[in-house]
Amino acid sequence: MNKRRSVREFSSEPIPKEVIENIIKSASTAPSGAHHQPWTFCAVSNPFIKAKIKIAAEIEEKEGYEHRMSERWKKDLEHLATDMHKPFLEDAPWLIVVFKKAYDFDVNGEKCNNYYVNESIGISCGMLISAIHNAGLVTLTHTPSPMNFLTSILDRPVNERAFLLLPVGYPKTPVYVPDLKRKTLDEMAVFYE
Repeated sequence: MNKRRSVREFSSEPIPKEVIENIIKSASTAPSGAHHQPWTFCAVSNPFIKAKIKIAAEIEEKEGYEHRMSERWKKDLEHLATDMHKPFLEDAPWLIVVFKKAYDFDVNGEKCNNYYVNESIGISCGMLISAIHNAGLVTLTHTPSPMNFLTSILDRPVNERAFLLLPVGYPKTPVYVPDLKRKTLDEMAVFYE
């Protein structure tokens, strides 16, 4: 897993739908509060829908870079070579949009609670990223804020909220990936023996 990197440049090489299905199945094995599995994974390969997502995401990103983000934040991002332009949303063969279900409906249409939704969806997304990496593919966590446009474009129900957007594919060759150093074990872990 230490070889996993976020990639922003994707090859147009197609990925079979079956691979994406298996990645999603892996993520769906995550533990969840009361085993309610409060997630929906929307896998998008349709070029028209991806183009709509890119346009809407870039509108939010432009607003973020110009009005919401501090100068310090933008400076902290410089070494990652990222900006408000998100071509990977069209270039990647697949987008996986993860929605969290704040609540659900029972068989009678009655509203019912989901528990530990953020924790459950977070664990599932970690497993999703690991499954993508283990399938020999790359991704990037993309979280334009707000993400309400995804609910609209993908026509999701009122109980679902976009949580994470992951472009999925093979990396473009050659590809720029920052030389990041991860914290050492001593910097991030405390053992009580």
